[in-house]
Amino acid sequence: MILAFATVPAHGQAAHPVLQLNAGMHLIRAEVVSDMATRAQGLMHRKSLPQNAGMLFIFDEQAVHCMWMKNTLIPLSVAFIDERGTIVNIADMEPHSEASHCAAQPVRYALEMNRGWFAAKALKPGIRLGGIPGVK
Repeated sequence: MILAFATVPAHGQAAHPVLQLNAGMHLIRAEVVSDMATRAQGLMHRKSLPQNAGMLFIFDEQAVHCMWMKNTLIPLSVAFIDERGTIVNIADMEPHSEASHCAAQPVRYALEMNRGWFAAKALKPGIRLGGIPGVK
C-alpha cells in the first residue's frame, strides 16, 4: 500500500502532512500530527475547519489518551481509535474548554472533526476507518 502525503497550508497555520481516510463511503481529508509538538498544538487558534476535513493524532503508544480544547476556537468531536482502526468512543468538545475528554480504553489514534460530523454520518463506536497509517 502506498500512502500519499501532501503538505497543504491550513488557514494560516503551519502545514501538516495530509492523507485521505475513509469511513465506509465517507471520505475524510485528515491532517496528520504525530509528534509531541504538533499534537500539543492540534487545531488551536483555527477559525474554521473545512467540511469532511479533520486532524488525525497518532500517538507513540497505545494508552488511554485524553484531549482538551484550550485555545481552540471551533467546536469539535473527537473519535478515539484503536490499533485496528476501530472507533472506541466519540466525545463532543466545547471551544476554549480545559475539560478532558478521554478514550474509553487504550487507543493509538484520535480523529478530530467538526462537532456533530460523526453523528451526522451515523458513525459510532465499532465502525472501522480505512487509510490510517500502520493499520492493516
